[in-house]
This record gives sequence, C-alpha cells and structure tokens, in this order.
Amino acid sequence: MKITKLHDLYFKEFISPNEISTIVASLAEQVKHDLPKDEVPVFIGILNGCFVFTADFLRQYKGNCEISFVKLASYEGTTSTENVKSLIGLNEDLSGRTVIILEDIIDTGATLQEIHEIFATKNIKELKIVTLFYKPDVYRKELHIDYIGKSIEDKFIVGYGLDYQGYGRNLPAIYQLTTQPKMKNIVLFGPPGAGKGTQAEVLREKYNLVHISTGEVFRFNIKNETELGLLAKKYIDAGDLVPDEVTINMLKEEVNKNANAAGFIFDGFPRTESQAEALDTFLAEKNERINGMVALEVPEDLLVERLLERGKTSGRSDDMDESKIRNRFNEYNTKTAVLKDFYEAQGTYYGVNGVGSIEEITQRLSEVFDTL
Repeated sequence: MKITKLHDLYFKEFISPNEISTIVASLAEQVKHDLPKDEVPVFIGILNGCFVFTADFLRQYKGNCEISFVKLASYEGTTSTENVKSLIGLNEDLSGRTVIILEDIIDTGATLQEIHEIFATKNIKELKIVTLFYKPDVYRKELHIDYIGKSIEDKFIVGYGLDYQGYGRNLPAIYQLTTQPKMKNIVLFGPPGAGKGTQAEVLREKYNLVHISTGEVFRFNIKNETELGLLAKKYIDAGDLVPDEVTINMLKEEVNKNANAAGFIFDGFPRTESQAEALDTFLAEKNERINGMVALEVPEDLLVERLLERGKTSGRSDDMDESKIRNRFNEYNTKTAVLKDFYEAQGTYYGVNGVGSIEEITQRLSEVFDTL
C-alpha cells in the first residue's frame, strides 16, 4: 500500500494487483460457464480505460472468441458526465452473434446507456455486460449488468487503465482519491564519509523535522533493554542479521512517538526494497508518504581519502584500512542501487552533488527539500 501523486491530487492504493487478478479470473470463468458450449462470443472493449482489463480478461478466458473495441468518453477531470460521445464505431457484422461488453467501471450508467443504443441497431443475438468495478450508490439506469467484478463506493479511482487527466493508467493497482498528506518525509542517503549525519542535523533544524537514525534507534532500544531491543540483541549476539520486522517495528515506534511532527528524515532506513515497501505501507495507513529519497553523491576516491584522513584522529579501525573502507562502499552501492531503482520508479529519487563546503551542500539539499 502506498500513496502516489498525479498532477495536483493524491491517491492511496485501494485494490492490489493480486486482488485484481483474482477478480478478472473469476469474471472470465463465470462468462465461459454461462455460454453455450460451442458459442464463439465477440468481446467489445470500451476504450480507453478498459484496455488493460480487456487484455487480462482475454488471457483468462478459456475458449475461442473475437475482440473489437469502441471508444466512448464520459469523464471530465474526476467527474462523470451525462454527455457521452461515441468516438469510434464498429465495422464488424454482428448479426446473430453474442456480444459481451467489457467495461472497466460503471457508475452513473451514462456510458452503458450509450452502449445499449449502439447495439440496438446491430441485430445481435444477445448483449451481455461485464464490468470490473461498479458504483451502486450513483447508478441511475435500469439496464441490467450481467457480471460485476467488485462493487465500490463512489470515490474517484485511477490505475489499471483508469486515469486522471491522462496520468495513472499504467499503475498496476487501483488507487483511490485521498486527502493531501500533511508531513514532509525524506529518506536521506549518503555513502560513508559524505557528511550525511551533519546534513541531517542541519536540515532537521531548518525544516523542523524529526531525525530518525536507525543506528541511534538500535542503540537506544538495546541500552534500555526494551522488548524490541532485547530481541535485536539476541540476533546480534548470535551473529545473525536482525529481521526486517524487528527493525521496522522500532521505526514505527519512533514515528508514533512523534505523531504531531511536521515530518521525518529517515537516516539509514530503508536499506532493502522490502523495507521500503513496508515503510510505504506504514505511512499510507496514516495517509502519509515518502516525499523523496535524497542521496548525496560523492566520488568514491575522494571519500576514501577523507575517511583515511579521519582515521588518523577518530580511532576507528574501519577508517584506517582502505580495503575495509572500499568494502563499506561496495555494500552501500549495492543497497543504494536497489533503492535508487525503487524510488526512481516512483519518480521520487533525487541525487545531489555532495562535494563542497557544508553550507554549499546544505543549499543544494535545501533546493530539493523545498520542492518536496
């Protein structure tokens, strides 16, 4: 579950891809079961919205069939209108054929009325209607709908072929219109030695955000022997990785402690795609989202020099051995590459030049923060 922004509006995941697949498979099975054994139906997809549904439905349909399309329009922004215009007609001879309309969504029924009028002149054997989604609260017609995938409340949805002003058709899930998130939540990343900790503190003060460092959260819980801290220590003492569930629960507690915060800077978390997905789900439950992953980008050789120099006074053994330093970079690059792809796919990855003075880097980061 997550929240996405399309143009000026925000949408929360409402129906998962897995649930959609189950609904589509059930509809295809019902239609096939009800048709005579040797019947070859003509499926009519209603463009634009139902092209994804139509493709998936046909793959699930276990029998011979034909497919054609008609294009109708009835939406303006997020509102269905009664003014339906036929844009693309049918050229096939459908006389004596069973025609099955595939619709993505039926709400007021204006489009459905137009469909019936179109096919009333085609001398067809039978007309059936299949809709993936149906809004019973706003349906205004008396026309029968033969197959309904899922009844939903009257809220605007996008995804799986449905759009908002052209955006959102390619989303694999169905998203429902929601209110604008109130928080500014940033995932801050940077390789060892990039000055991420310093920048996190500066940005925390500047934007009145809560800085959550995974390392500090772990140390606090272990030192204070909390239930999660003791559990984490058990894994650490055994030489095992702490499971994602334990780490995520620690982060959740920190967020819940600061429910009235203006937002959060997540430092050191997430580190894996599964953690990123869990964070999206957790925030979406609060009608919040990650505004962006901001990563400090610094040439590796420059950072190696910086860390070796720091090692002369820090006393940290891992700052004194170049091979250990490079190994830390390999680990960082591997994890960051995965997360970079994850957030780039959402359009929320921002790379920032991390070379320069603290003030210069803060300015560059601020320019990104101000847009999020």
